[in-house]
Amino acid sequence: MEWLSLILFIPYIYLLLKIYSSLRKISPYTPDTLPDIFVSVIAACRNEEKSLPSLLSCLEAQDYNPDLFEVIIIDDNSSDTTWQTASCFTGIKNLKIIKNKGSGKKKAIKTGVKECSGELVVTTDADCRPGKEWLSTIASFYSENKPALIIGPVGMKGSGGFLQRFQELEFLSLQGVTAGTASAGNPVMCNGANLAFTKEAFDKHSGVLHQEKVSGDDVFLLHGIKEGKGRIMWLESHEAIVTTGAMDNLKSFFRQRARWISKTGSYSDSYTLVLAIVTFVTILLLPVLLIAGLIKPVLLLVFMAALILKSVPDYLILRNTAARYGKRGLMKWFVPSQIFYILYVLVTVPLALFKGNRWE
Repeated sequence: MEWLSLILFIPYIYLLLKIYSSLRKISPYTPDTLPDIFVSVIAACRNEEKSLPSLLSCLEAQDYNPDLFEVIIIDDNSSDTTWQTASCFTGIKNLKIIKNKGSGKKKAIKTGVKECSGELVVTTDADCRPGKEWLSTIASFYSENKPALIIGPVGMKGSGGFLQRFQELEFLSLQGVTAGTASAGNPVMCNGANLAFTKEAFDKHSGVLHQEKVSGDDVFLLHGIKEGKGRIMWLESHEAIVTTGAMDNLKSFFRQRARWISKTGSYSDSYTLVLAIVTFVTILLLPVLLIAGLIKPVLLLVFMAALILKSVPDYLILRNTAARYGKRGLMKWFVPSQIFYILYVLVTVPLALFKGNRWE
């Protein structure tokens, strides 16, 4: 009778195998045109005096015509020298530094979009590092396809150690789901660290950003555009990747993930909700079976079988994504990461419920 609990894993396996099937069909994008559209890059910054110079240097190094893009830094009520640091930078021809007309990243993004001049808006974060062909690749992709929203790839780079490797693997899995669902025409998530959208699409759909939530400026916009039947596309390109760093301690890591999870209850997209619920139930079953197994030993065997069943589609998606991102070496951390995921769930879910909707 105990083995019947494994039936609950079937929806998860089915959904992830469908995503994996979509991932296998993805092919890299190669630009065919030399774009001449004006692009606005915006970055909302709060207390980013240390990270901002590197981002600005990366933007200065873009191979895109400097007359065809602007960079808008929105200072979100920083208490450090973020404003002065940005103001002193002279390497970008069209650089604007403005104050957030409100508080929080969502208000900052809105402030930046209102001030921008580009047909296409590209968002990133102060701690991200794009390559020199980043803007030209995005602009080319937009010129050729004219989507309302472009989901760009984001890579994570850790400094070493298990926590860093776990974050890289988890982030790769999120990127796999992002790419697979978007390529199948049913996107569920994106990352504001590398997102492009038309100013028209933002103006039309930015009313659904849920200002009461501290995060989700990216996903809520995606869901709004998706509901409005706007065209959303995944951009598969090494040249379009931006890289961000992993959290350097458990406290910061868990709080970040709690913020991400806390907005799930505000999703209106049915497929996203189904995928989130199925994933949540599947992951939560593992610690339940493990704890039950300590009381009734036969359930330890059920737990092991459940862990294997869950791990198969996880492994396929991660192997595909790791290969596309040139990170096959991370797969040696797959098994310990799957086990650590149980602790991850037990800590993150309560945090999301009680402290997820706040910055600390």
